[in-house]
Order: sequence, then structure tokens, then C-alpha cells
Amino acid sequence: MDFSVILRTVGILSLISAALSAIISLSEKVFNNYGTCELDINGGRKVLKVEGGRSLLSTLASEKIYIPSACGGKATCGLCKVQVLEGAGPILPTEEPYLSQQEREKHMRLSCQIKVKGNMKLGIPEELFNIQEFVCEVESLTDMTYDIKRVRMKIPEGQQISFKAGQFMQFYSKPYGKVKEEAFRAYSISSKASEHDHVELLIRLVPGGLVTGYVHTALKEGDKVRLSGPYGDFYLRGNCEELIMIAGGSGLAPIRSLIYDVIEKGLPHKIRFFFGANSRRDLYYVEEFAQIEKDYPQFSFIPCLAFPKPEDEWTGNTGFVTVALDRDVDSGAGKEAYLCGSPGMLDASIKVLKSKGFTDETIFYDKF
Repeated sequence: MDFSVILRTVGILSLISAALSAIISLSEKVFNNYGTCELDINGGRKVLKVEGGRSLLSTLASEKIYIPSACGGKATCGLCKVQVLEGAGPILPTEEPYLSQQEREKHMRLSCQIKVKGNMKLGIPEELFNIQEFVCEVESLTDMTYDIKRVRMKIPEGQQISFKAGQFMQFYSKPYGKVKEEAFRAYSISSKASEHDHVELLIRLVPGGLVTGYVHTALKEGDKVRLSGPYGDFYLRGNCEELIMIAGGSGLAPIRSLIYDVIEKGLPHKIRFFFGANSRRDLYYVEEFAQIEKDYPQFSFIPCLAFPKPEDEWTGNTGFVTVALDRDVDSGAGKEAYLCGSPGMLDASIKVLKSKGFTDETIFYDKF
């Protein structure tokens, strides 16, 4: 074929492609321009005038109303439920797995999946109006393991953070590398609830993760980062004699905060903390928990390695954390269990706990 013909063909195809892109862009502006919409919250407690076109989750966030979300609006966590009495349309397939029949009857919806297209009437828990936004300075970044960083941040002058041990924050990344937009994810607080001028998070690198990639490759000491919170109902109930705590990986974060809360308040509970890891390189805070064992006789730390390597020279518990849990916990009488970790670890641990007599009312966990 004549080379000039090829060039003309390529040129024509490029023009067609550009024209189609322009048409799509124009149609999006025309058909997705919903104008100004009114959000009536809690029967007129708050009425907002907002521009339509975005998700309800991001629209509310832009008005400083922060709905908890662990997945950043990807419909994989199910945390961002709000009551939508009018203006939502039918339930979407992406919402189906997260809404019980009772929630559907109460008009609960996933705010990350609903687009604001017109006036809406919403029901939002009053406590969420107390959620704060913080623009913090990163004071230190510490490698706790090969894939977990501790991020310690200073709360801005004039603000204080108050939270219940066990709760989480939403951490907002900035554009970096090939990532052009802000993203956010939920991370449990690992610092002491008594510390009001700093907050610490433990963030594990997730392959391909937008926010964890930002923390592990782009974030630097001295940077300013945005947080909102605190969120969550994972906190100490303490209606028992003994606390069974179970964690794996970065799930150690809220458990650490809970342990210090019990100690600092002088609560009488006995604590046994089972921590599951693959090999020695996945263990951290070992010296700190060993010191707590020496100082507080009511506390026991039980690390378990599922796949210890010969060079680990490991003489402690081997196997999954559930092996030690099944062996050491005789019954659920007088006990509460607090868990944080991967869904697989949580499901396996809950199965063991229930076989010992624990119930849904005595097992508490965050499954991120």
C-alpha cells in the first residue's frame, strides 16, 4: 500500500477519534449537568445547596460532613450507609451485598454509589456532625516491618484530637507519580487515646494501593496531610473479667491503643493478646509488649508464627493464631474478644471463639 495512503488513513482515524472524544465530553457536560440540588438532612436540621453530578459521599465531604468509608468509595466496605428518604432511585447492584432487609426497609443506602441528581431527603447520625478535619504535619515515618510504616502526625495548633481507643481515621493522599487524583482510605489509630496533640497510624503497603503507595513511596517527614475522624464503634465495652485480643499485620494498631487504654485507666481486666504473623520479619512492637508483660502482670503477649524460617530460630508458638487461641482459651465465660486483621483471620478466629461459647454480643471487630 502507498505510504501516503496509510498516513491519510491514520490522519482520518485520528480526526474521527478526536471528534468522538469531543462529543462524549460535550454530552457528559450536557446530560450530567444536574444544576443546584437541595439536601435536606434530618428533617431540616441542616439544608444544603450543592451542585449535582457527584456521589453523595463526596458531595457531603465537600460540605464538611464526613461519612465513614474504608475503601474510598469503591463499594467494597459497606461502611458509608446513610438513610435516603427521597431522591435516591432504585437500589444499585453494587449496593445489594451490603444492605440487609431491615436496612432496605429503613431506606439505608451506600452514599458512595448514589449520585446527587436532584433534591434529596437524608437521615445522618448526629454524631457524624462532630467529625473533625485535621491538616497535620508528618513528624516521623518509621519502618516497623518491611511493609508496614508508622506515620506519626502532629495535630494543628489550636485543635485537639479526642477518640475512643479502637477507632479509625480517614487518611487522604495527594496526587503523586502517575496518580492524578486525591484518594482516601481508613486506618485504625495505634496511638494512646490520652494523647491529644498527636496521632499515629500503621499503614501496610498494599500492592497497587493508591493511598498505601503514596505513604510508602511519596510521603516525607514535614509534609502536610489531611485526616478526618474519628470514626467507628470498635471500642472497649469491658463488661467482663478478661479481654481476649487477636490481631495480624497492621491490625495490631487498634489493639495497641486498646491495651494502653486499659493500662492507663487502671482497669482490672486481664488481657491476653494473640498476634499472628507469617515469619519473624512480620513481627513488630515485640520489645514493647514484652516490657508491658514485665510491668503489668495481668497482660500476656502470645505471638504466633505460621511459617517460621530456619534462620528465624523461633522457639515460640507455631501455626496460625487460631491454633494457640484454641489451645489457650478454655471458654467464653467472663470474657470479651476484640479482633482486627484480614477477613480470613477474623472468620477463622470467630469460628474458634464461638466454639468456646463466645457470642455475637461478646465478639467485637473491624473488618477492613
